[in-house]
Amino acid sequence: MRGRFSSPLFWGSHSPLSALTAVSLIILASNRLAFAIICAGALVWVYGLTALIFSGARKIMPAWGKMVILLFLSALMCGIFVIFMSLLNPMIILGAGFFLILIPPCFLGSGLFDASGKVNPMDVFSRAVLEALLLALVIIAFALIREPLGLGTLSVPGGVQGIVEIFGDPDREGFVPARILSVSGGGLLLLGYGTALFRSFRGKSGGAPQDGFQEEGL
Repeated sequence: MRGRFSSPLFWGSHSPLSALTAVSLIILASNRLAFAIICAGALVWVYGLTALIFSGARKIMPAWGKMVILLFLSALMCGIFVIFMSLLNPMIILGAGFFLILIPPCFLGSGLFDASGKVNPMDVFSRAVLEALLLALVIIAFALIREPLGLGTLSVPGGVQGIVEIFGDPDREGFVPARILSVSGGGLLLLGYGTALFRSFRGKSGGAPQDGFQEEGL
């Protein structure tokens, strides 16, 4: 018997938006859009490849120490991404590397592997990529609010300095009342309001499917 995931992607008990296992990553990576884009690529890379390798090789995996193996694999994939990006854009990795190391612990908070032995490996892979994309979109959305309002600029990866500003004067500061958004405290404030709105929407939607997986015939 095989199965498929029935846990809601947006508000399941292990969802990045519900469990908030990636609070530190969201706050640190959304300071600038350039950092958010790099983090988005790292999330898809780490989540996707780790899920594919682990679920594909689960027959030879030991019954104990699953979390240790997952941590090792995700950290290895994250390290490969950092090395690859350091060859393409070494300057931006100097600024982004300190929060990219938070991706493997965030990955362990996913509920993907509780039922991974009863789900097709490709389903595990696709679900992992969807979770990574969801978290990446949240980080990019926060960056699109925090950087223009807090710093008065908008940036993308590239250039000699690692970051290219699409608009904005480097000497110009953002809108004074919103300048707090550029620091961690402002990011937490924005995350708090966003979480409250999300939980309110989830409560009004009602009837969410039960977490877990559904068995299907071969």
